[in-house]
Amino acid sequence: MSSLPLKILLVEDDELFRLGLRVRLQQETGFEVIAEAEDGETAVEMAKRHSLDIVVLDIGLPGIGGIEACRQLRQLYSNLPILVLTSHTQKSLINRIIEVGAQGYCLKGVPSETLILAIRSVAAGASWWDSNATSEIRAAFEKESTATISENSSEKVASTLTRREQEILALIAVGKTNQEIAEMLYITPGTVRVHVHSILQKLDVRDRTQAAVIAIQNKSIAPDLLPGSE
Repeated sequence: MSSLPLKILLVEDDELFRLGLRVRLQQETGFEVIAEAEDGETAVEMAKRHSLDIVVLDIGLPGIGGIEACRQLRQLYSNLPILVLTSHTQKSLINRIIEVGAQGYCLKGVPSETLILAIRSVAAGASWWDSNATSEIRAAFEKESTATISENSSEKVASTLTRREQEILALIAVGKTNQEIAEMLYITPGTVRVHVHSILQKLDVRDRTQAAVIAIQNKSIAPDLLPGSE
């Protein structure tokens, strides 16, 4: 596995908060804050100048704002992971964050260990949503038609899983352990745990067994991802 640090763009307009966050992140093994910005326009410019692994983006920015900055970053670099920082949990804000393509959000008041895990999760290709956001995502999928909710919502919940999450869910469904999955996909067991956490949140289940049952019953995995489907 690569030992290169995660290259982070930190976008926050509160200078004191940004300083504290930068100091905390740089204390973490494997993290490097290589650029900072205090508004949306600068964030986009910094992304153009640096090779990044993740953007940690405050949503309440001056100028074009965090939502528009996120939208522009996703348009420029569709594979660049973005974790939104916010102190709000309104449904309308969650919807907007989802719409512009952020991989998740983290509340500013959470313990630093939670933020670190969120950054690692999003950088690894997973996503990070709290229970409010997860409920909102599911509600959006279930809104369309109660008559066809079972078929349609299961398809759309599956569509929220990243390709990597679907791969891992497929392996869970055939009984593979985290260690076995890590060896098969050439990733660490810790990365597998991060993805499993995201899968459980998105499917709104308590454990991997329930996730496997949903995957099998609702055909939530692309057939080409199932083991043996060469």
